[in-house]
Amino acid sequence: QVQLVESGGGLVQAGGSLRLSCAASGRTFSSYTMGWFRQAPGKEREFVTAISGSGGNAYYADSVKGRFTISRDNAKNTVYLQMNSLKPEDTAVYYCAADWALSGVIRTTQDNYDYWGQGTQVTVSS
Repeated sequence: QVQLVESGGGLVQAGGSLRLSCAASGRTFSSYTMGWFRQAPGKEREFVTAISGSGGNAYYADSVKGRFTISRDNAKNTVYLQMNSLKPEDTAVYYCAADWALSGVIRTTQDNYDYWGQGTQVTVSS
């Protein structure tokens, strides 16, 4: 079992920045692809970004490409999401998730992810 705890959400004006953190329990953290998803009110949960176990490969949804950066520190069992140039449409609950995937593989479908955090609210005002 892997337990994930997100933190770092909050209220920010458009154009501002936030950094989310996801702390994981367990001894096999580096074996998991780690992803971020988000869900806005009245919308389905959508893929944001993910990073491979080694940190050598990452993939971003078009909506956040160039603005968000995912990273991980396997020594700390933590994955980060640096969010810059935030827009009101980025407002959502952000979820951290873990996927036991083949080495280097990044998957974007939420059903592939085995473990989920509780979510952290990000609100971007105009």
